[in-house]
Amino acid sequence: MRFKIILRVLGLIVEVVSFFMLWPLVWAVLDRSHDVGAIFTSMIIGIALGVVLLLYGGNNASEDMRPKEALVTVGLSWLVVSAIGALPFWLSGSAPSFTDAFFESVSGFTTTGASILTNIEANPRGILFWRSLTHWLGGMGIIVLGLAILPFLGVGGRQLFHAEVPGPVPEKLTPRIHHTALLLWGVYVFLTILETLFLYFGGLSVFDALTHTFGTVATGGFSPLNGSVGQYNSVYVDVVITVFMFISGANFALHYRMLKKDFTAWWKDEEFRFYLYIVLGSIATISLVLLKDHIYSSISDALRYVSFQVVSIMTTTGFVTADFEQWPAYAQLLLILLMLIGGCAGSTGGGMKVVRLLILLKHLSIELKTMLHPRAHYAMRLNNNTVEKEIALSISAFFVLYFAVFVVSFLLLSLMGMDFISSVAAVAATLGNVGPGLGAVGPMDNYSALAAPAKWILSFCMLFGRLELYPMIALFLPDSWKR
Repeated sequence: MRFKIILRVLGLIVEVVSFFMLWPLVWAVLDRSHDVGAIFTSMIIGIALGVVLLLYGGNNASEDMRPKEALVTVGLSWLVVSAIGALPFWLSGSAPSFTDAFFESVSGFTTTGASILTNIEANPRGILFWRSLTHWLGGMGIIVLGLAILPFLGVGGRQLFHAEVPGPVPEKLTPRIHHTALLLWGVYVFLTILETLFLYFGGLSVFDALTHTFGTVATGGFSPLNGSVGQYNSVYVDVVITVFMFISGANFALHYRMLKKDFTAWWKDEEFRFYLYIVLGSIATISLVLLKDHIYSSISDALRYVSFQVVSIMTTTGFVTADFEQWPAYAQLLLILLMLIGGCAGSTGGGMKVVRLLILLKHLSIELKTMLHPRAHYAMRLNNNTVEKEIALSISAFFVLYFAVFVVSFLLLSLMGMDFISSVAAVAATLGNVGPGLGAVGPMDNYSALAAPAKWILSFCMLFGRLELYPMIALFLPDSWKR
């Protein structure tokens, strides 16, 4: 393990994130609010830490990065950036303890949207803007951001990209990782500008339009309002955010191809079609159940609220317009399953990813056929490409590992006295990077009442979920730290 390479990359990433605190600092200065000092101090601490890490890291531009070094670097980067991001919440007093501040920061960067703030609107706009901005920075990935704007990063770009980008096989749009990162962030910025304009012309202020856009395109879910998006009670706002949540839950490489006038890119992709079918099927069945149980009196109301919540949960955004804890058991169970599935590979959504479920189902189908016809040979294909058996096996291992983390976290929360529904929902919502769950962490509640150890466990669940397990697991393996 070559620690100087890791420290160099870590220093650069910390510098980038710290300089982004200028945005919320502008809001704080304009409002002349008490959070100016907290944000400015946090930015200086972050920049100073970055300088120290760079000095110790030296110049390793000529050295490449090994796979295990990339995994450790990604895991450490997200931990350190989350700690730096917690400082504005802690120093301003918005979070009563560093544990709460770290939880809020991790929730932001991992685009989970789980919150410990009980009265969101009581916080100054600088803090709320930083809270939403952490979504936007973490949505496409802080390492990918570094690769996009720091072409002189110089070490292990390919390995870092593969270690952070969600999905079993990260897709490159160009041979050069730097250009791929730039293109992905270009699409991301384009969608951000587009949704901001839609919301602004729909009657939202610039501040509200930006913060809700950050929460949408990053599939994060933080809102500056106590009642989340539902507080607007606007069909227009619901529709705009639903559409952009759905788009953000799909592979951004497909959006790039669409912008390049390949208008069939979405439909030609098997994962996208499967994603669409799951969303439409869930909306249809839940709407029918709610109409049957007279939760909603009209089809239009049922479709409006169910569509929003299904897309919000499936993409792991976590915005709320309805209290789905009051919905029947079928609807609640289906929403938990959607939490676990998550968005598409290459999206800003969390969860296990649609493509993994699709490949696992294809693998299961082939195994069943082989049982009936032992001498036959079946090739697994995805988008007309052969899927190697090793990929299917690695996905199976990922599912086992994912549920192992789920079970261990659930048991730890249960030992702390949390009830069954709250424990299961809290782990599902944080490991899937969704945010709102059921029970004590339902859509009308938050995570503030949990004990400090529970908040640390769920903070790591969020990091495990966002980084798809392996970078975080690498931090706990002794072999990762051997020279």
